[in-house]
Amino acid sequence: MKIVYYAPEGRPEPWLEELAKHLPQAQLRVWTEADQQAADYAVVWKPPLPLLRLPGLKAAFNLGAGVDGILQHGAQLPPGLPIVRLDDAGMGEQMVEYASWAVLAYFRRFDDYARQQQQAQWRFLKPYPKREFTVGILGMGVLGRQIAAGLRQFGFPVNGWSRSRKDIEGVQCFAGDDELDGFLRASRVLVCILPLTAATTGILNRANLEKLPAGAFVINIARGPHLVEDDLLALVQNGHIAGATLDVAQQEPLPASHPFWREPRITITPHVAAVTLRPISIEQIAGKIRMLERGEPIAGVVDRSLGY
Repeated sequence: MKIVYYAPEGRPEPWLEELAKHLPQAQLRVWTEADQQAADYAVVWKPPLPLLRLPGLKAAFNLGAGVDGILQHGAQLPPGLPIVRLDDAGMGEQMVEYASWAVLAYFRRFDDYARQQQQAQWRFLKPYPKREFTVGILGMGVLGRQIAAGLRQFGFPVNGWSRSRKDIEGVQCFAGDDELDGFLRASRVLVCILPLTAATTGILNRANLEKLPAGAFVINIARGPHLVEDDLLALVQNGHIAGATLDVAQQEPLPASHPFWREPRITITPHVAAVTLRPISIEQIAGKIRMLERGEPIAGVVDRSLGY
């Protein structure tokens, strides 16, 4: 079989070496713009459209959970081409760690203490009551469920919102547009882990953020376009939002001139909440390729109508 690899950043050699270990019979190559040769499978991150139109392509495997980098091509995508996302592949554990750190930093007032340290202040700050500190998770897919389970271990009340109805032990579940307002009004901390679709782009806008309780905290570990950045900045500066932890941005890298850098109540990390772990990811992709070659169904095929 023939497999093409493409990712705009990083070295391809370690990925090809790992693929060769699991699929020694495969012919592997790095795709370039001049490449129009046939291929059976593509292993990609944010691929150009011509790659996805290579003759003979049976499936495209995305090197991440979010597939917006492929689905952005819309109706130009080959209609029958399966797009396959990673099923966790070590990302869930990393997301739980990141979300827990961000929630705890706000709940335990570590951010406030860090600001006090800069001013050489030794001053006790009253703790927040945990029973009133509900964490709302936007997006209750595989990663959202894991984050909810991780936060419940710390004793936080957890709510979850998704497009379709979910039933998750220990989580108060909200669903659909009709229940979004109630979910937001009950969330002292809002964690966004939604897939990026036309329906979720800009969902963290002023109208929705103002529905959060005064003094709420926002954590975005999904995609930058979920957030209307000027709206968040205005609400942080007027005090309605106490602060935010953002791992993603509309433009990445975040420009040095962006006002987020100069707002002390906003913490920025460079899209590191969950990085793709090469050995686990390649093992999963190779296993699915073998299943497809045997004619067996696989998990993680994206429903294009839903966007995930």
